[in-house]
Order: sequence, then structure tokens, then C-alpha cells
Amino acid sequence: MEAIQTWVSKNKLTTIGALWASGIGASLAYNSRKRSHLKPSLKLIHARMHAQALTLAVLSGAAVYHYYEKSTMEHGETTHDSPK
Repeated sequence: MEAIQTWVSKNKLTTIGALWASGIGASLAYNSRKRSHLKPSLKLIHARMHAQALTLAVLSGAAVYHYYEKSTMEHGETTHDSPK
């Protein structure tokens, strides 16, 4: 699990892009299974909207993780610098 966190931390944009692409693919696969009367162009638009929502959620999570990571590093540095 730590190796995955390290890789994601180093390759943030690649991770977000991969999640966006998988969101498009999953949404298209889901919409193609349903028997809807939507045109293919509308299905693609809906898939893009779902992927954008997923991307916003991932970006929000990444921002929270970055803030948490930064605050724990700063807190750790202040405890090491304090006199004994």
C-alpha cells in the first residue's frame, strides 16, 4: 500500500488522467448496456460529464491529501526542532 501511495504522490497528473479516462470508459460501458433512446453523441456528452465529476472528486481528495501530508510534515519538523 505504501508503494502505491508513493507512486501516486509522485505521479499525480498521471493518476488523475487515468481516473478520468477510466471514468469515461465506465460511463460509456454503463450507458451502452442500458437500452436508452439517446443518440451516441449524447451518450458521449453524458460520459464526459460523469468523468468530469469524478475528476473533481479526485482533485478534491488530492487537495485534502496534500494539505494533510504537508501539515503532518510541518508538525513533525517542529517537534524535532523543539528543545528538550
